[in-house]
Amino acid sequence: MNIEKRGDAGVVPSAFANQPHPYNPAVPLSLDPVDSVRVNLSAAERRTASLAGRRTVKKEWQAAWLVRALQCIDLTTLNGDDTAGRVQRLCAKARQPLREDLKQALGLGERNITTGAVCVYHRFVATAVEALEGSGIPVAAVSTGFPAGLSPLPTRLKEIEASVADGASEIDIVITREHVLTANWQALYDEVKACKEACGKAHMKTILATGDLQTLRNVARASWVAMMAGSDFIKTSTGKEATNATLPVTLTMLRAIREYREITGHVVGYKPAGGISTAKDALAYLALVKEELGNDWLQPNLFRFGASSLLADIERQLEHHVTGRYAAFSHHAMA
Repeated sequence: MNIEKRGDAGVVPSAFANQPHPYNPAVPLSLDPVDSVRVNLSAAERRTASLAGRRTVKKEWQAAWLVRALQCIDLTTLNGDDTAGRVQRLCAKARQPLREDLKQALGLGERNITTGAVCVYHRFVATAVEALEGSGIPVAAVSTGFPAGLSPLPTRLKEIEASVADGASEIDIVITREHVLTANWQALYDEVKACKEACGKAHMKTILATGDLQTLRNVARASWVAMMAGSDFIKTSTGKEATNATLPVTLTMLRAIREYREITGHVVGYKPAGGISTAKDALAYLALVKEELGNDWLQPNLFRFGASSLLADIERQLEHHVTGRYAAFSHHAMA
């Protein structure tokens, strides 16, 4: 069975799997969309709660969507006990996230199936770049005093520049949450714009730490300011907050992206991160992105999952699709 032509999500052809993300130039700060935005919490919760009943895919269609989800993962390790060896194993898994026997059984032939990127601390950027040489898989570095983002701004900018110099082609920055909580939009805009300039040619994902922002309205307002300041992606979380990615937050951010494109013509990507650990979760996020932004966003240059354990469950589900049996998680080790 060849799943390549099954379902709207499909499988990203190898020529497009890691294509560069469209560049979002900064635009002047306008407070009109920031001040006027409103979010109905109960409506957002009802809208996202209905996904499970309205958007279900089965059999080969589900397999196709899961392979797409796999290709959109930023395979991540952001632990205090990270080592060069762990990062190298992570990179090996990113190169071949799907076992060869499963790949052949799914009819993917010689397709070059990889994850969307590998995400690490600055300390391991050079290690990851070396391990991924020739694969086309980008290295993303978390920067700017991750996860709290409270280092002095000059220090954060130096960290960005150092990661880019070591070979990172994507930079995940964190904002100062205080700017959102006090509605200091000019300060937030200036901070994100300075980070974008420090990134140079590297694409920038701006982490809003939505679990710290208290309201969906704050999430929408922060999304607007981050995009106006030049963010190429907006991202939910560091994965270290008490609450990370959720579907209502995702709906809020996706609609901000859509409206920003309608007004400015600029395209911005989206990355939910933290707490997405099952294939079922991944399918819900993909369905919501498809409904709100369309098929163009269902590819790695516009959509990423920030995750690590998600990959193992996707592999288990694909093995069940092929064999009819669930394997233990240990059969799908990180490397």
